Amino acid sequence: MKNIGKYLLFPCLVASLRAQSPQIISAGRAVELDLKGVSSEESARFHGVYPVSDSGTVNLPNLSSPVRAAGLTASQLSGAIEAAYRSAGIYKDPKVQVIASTTERGAEELVLTIGGQVKRPGPVKFNPGMTLYQALQAGGGATEFGSMKRVNLIREGKARTIDLTKNEDKNLPAKPNDTLEVPQKTLTGG
Repeated sequence: MKNIGKYLLFPCLVASLRAQSPQIISAGRAVELDLKGVSSEESARFHGVYPVSDSGTVNLPNLSSPVRAAGLTASQLSGAIEAAYRSAGIYKDPKVQVIASTTERGAEELVLTIGGQVKRPGPVKFNPGMTLYQALQAGGGATEFGSMKRVNLIREGKARTIDLTKNEDKNLPAKPNDTLEVPQKTLTGG
């Protein structure tokens, strides 16, 4: 009887181990991120659901380049994000928690990221038809020190500068996964 018990237990153990194997993050999904080791204010701004782009990357607040996420486990992505923030000199000792989504991202999970000299940096919910100006306003708008004349738009890994004081740039359509960085004003106010 003891031998039969061992053999019956083995399939259950294998199924349990398979269920515990790390989930691989893939493009078209979303990840939930939480940041520890920083002020509670900064942690609250960072926390949110971030979509993994079709190219397999995640745009994050204050980083000029997206971070590769597809093909990594949650633990590996956590380490990659921590390293990116440390090497950029943004956080000294960040601790990032990553929760990978098991479902396709829906419209409610599509976001773009607002950073720099804005009142509420972090992810902003994307709405179809949203302009870049509206997206920035959804993040509280620029602070008194932020320059709307030299906003850095990062889209699909390519950066360009736009002037959100001009109507033609205000009306540019936003896209999911865009990152808008508002720089500090220069001494002349630009």
